[in-house]
Amino acid sequence: MPKAVVLGAAGRVQPRDRDRGFATDSTRLGGIGQPLALLLKANPLVTELGLFDIVNTPGVAADLSHISTPAKVEGYLPPDDGLKKALTGADLVVIPAGVPRKPGINAGIVRDLATGIATTAPKAFILVISNPVNSTVPIVAEVLKKHSVFDPKKLFGVTTLDVVRASTFVAEILGDLSKAPSVVVPVVGGHSGVTIVPLLSQSSSPLPASFASADLDKLTNRIQFGGDEVVQAKAGTGSATLSMAYAGAEFATKILKAIAGEKGIVAPSYVHLSADAAGGEALKKEIGQDLEFFSSNVEIGPEGVAKIHPLGKITEYEQKLVKAAVPELAGNIEKGVNFIKAPKL
Repeated sequence: MPKAVVLGAAGRVQPRDRDRGFATDSTRLGGIGQPLALLLKANPLVTELGLFDIVNTPGVAADLSHISTPAKVEGYLPPDDGLKKALTGADLVVIPAGVPRKPGINAGIVRDLATGIATTAPKAFILVISNPVNSTVPIVAEVLKKHSVFDPKKLFGVTTLDVVRASTFVAEILGDLSKAPSVVVPVVGGHSGVTIVPLLSQSSSPLPASFASADLDKLTNRIQFGGDEVVQAKAGTGSATLSMAYAGAEFATKILKAIAGEKGIVAPSYVHLSADAAGGEALKKEIGQDLEFFSSNVEIGPEGVAKIHPLGKITEYEQKLVKAAVPELAGNIEKGVNFIKAPKL
């Protein structure tokens, strides 16, 4: 039965802030991890839940263990091989660890956690949430390659929040939020700014015929920079932690269902295009560049990536968005790869 592990599941508070009883956004780790751990504990597909962070995980685990769902929960700290203990037997590892909007710090954190996965749970599905996903996923790939355990079919960058936002915003425009769970909008490219390309022309619930080009620009920008909207609403005291936890749990559920043998699961994810050689090559031709990573609709099976779907028919407007995304994405990937060689991001 599946064991899920959350790396970055509690929270870190710098001493000066702990003494004052609060944490600022720039000094806290685990803002996504706790609500994500809660959602995974509530998931009936999870029978064992391992939590790891640099502080507080035993307490978080104790709290979650009182919830009346089947999953057994254990929390680990760095001493006494805590990371190794958390990862032992893992089927699914989710990495939300990091500091919001601190790419250099997050790169080092992800590198170290990836090393633990490579040496303890090399066959686990790996879901990377830590930003910048466009660069942290290549970092994980490079670490796994160094340990000769890289399986491109089992490494996923979680871009689900962009999909969730697109679905919600389209439902708002349609004037019916009850449609939000059923609206499907493919979001391709990457997971930051202009690399986020919503294919609104492929929305399962079409936008109104009266939708003007200026409105399309506004909606696209809102999907691409939705994180800024949350940061501003929180007045600089936080970022999109709850919606990201929800999105991470949604994608983790798809993986768990695929592990259990459910067929036909398709979702956008940022993957290494060698995971499906034929699909990856076709996608490279569509985007016009030989990128290693790209987010597109991916069919997920019990072994991981089963098929990478093409972009399909897209509008001229969307073609321009893809064209703008590709060079930015190429630079992000290069930064991630180079970080392992020269740790600067």
